[in-house]
Amino acid sequence: MLVGLGGNNGTTLVATVLANRHNISWGTRDGIQTPNYLGSLVRASTMRLGVDDNGDDVYVPLSDVLPMVHPNDLVVGGWDISALPLDGAMRRAKVLEYDLQRQLAPLMAEYKPLPSIYYPTFINANQGERADNVIPGQDKQAHLDQVRRDIREFKQQNDLDQVIVLWTANTERYSRLIDGVNDTAENLLRSIEQSHDEVSPSTIFAVASILEGVPYINGAPNNTFVPGAIELAEQKKAFIAGDDFKSGQTKVKSVLAEYLVNAGIKVRVVAASERERVPVRLR
Repeated sequence: MLVGLGGNNGTTLVATVLANRHNISWGTRDGIQTPNYLGSLVRASTMRLGVDDNGDDVYVPLSDVLPMVHPNDLVVGGWDISALPLDGAMRRAKVLEYDLQRQLAPLMAEYKPLPSIYYPTFINANQGERADNVIPGQDKQAHLDQVRRDIREFKQQNDLDQVIVLWTANTERYSRLIDGVNDTAENLLRSIEQSHDEVSPSTIFAVASILEGVPYINGAPNNTFVPGAIELAEQKKAFIAGDDFKSGQTKVKSVLAEYLVNAGIKVRVVAASERERVPVRLR
């Protein structure tokens, strides 16, 4: 289950699985492209077992040694603050080739995001215009309870062995670390009950995952895992991980920002548009 299902990452992941599952080839400037999982850890990586009688190295697919779910068998769903079905979200993202989008559109249209959590103070104001699919109200305990229900229903409806929740939504501002608010598991749960301002959407999703016993992976540079969330995961023996995807774009921005700072130019903000441009505002 992806938080940010209708974003660039979410639509590309769903499109990848569908193109491979339905063997959809598409035209590009360089010719016909066929779907594959080249570069995928679970399908393409190999490991060395040893040598044969002739002294030659023997390699086998990693997926044959460590049994893994084939990507084509993944069931993908999740939440987004935009209600746009994934065919429209895919067109909005402008990541995939037109011919692939055209063929995938009927399949992608079947995917509709669940309402997500929207706290305007945690993300860029320009996201407000697309926030038409949010869990109503300001009660953060109610939001937590709804996300937990969504996880349980998704697992039950799809007859799944395991659910994994992955944050691939907007990067949030950092939550302030405040004693008595998010420093312990008990205080964090109380702060959610009281709808404290410094409880972020990503922390709500993380806590929901922890309480439901499903792994939670953070794919953005948020401080989702405040001390109280870490303590709660330890208490529940839940798996939490991640502090960013560290994508190529992230690395480029990091290097560019460091270069400018070293040149005496103070960077105020680095932000990428949906077309993956990297505008930089300077003081």
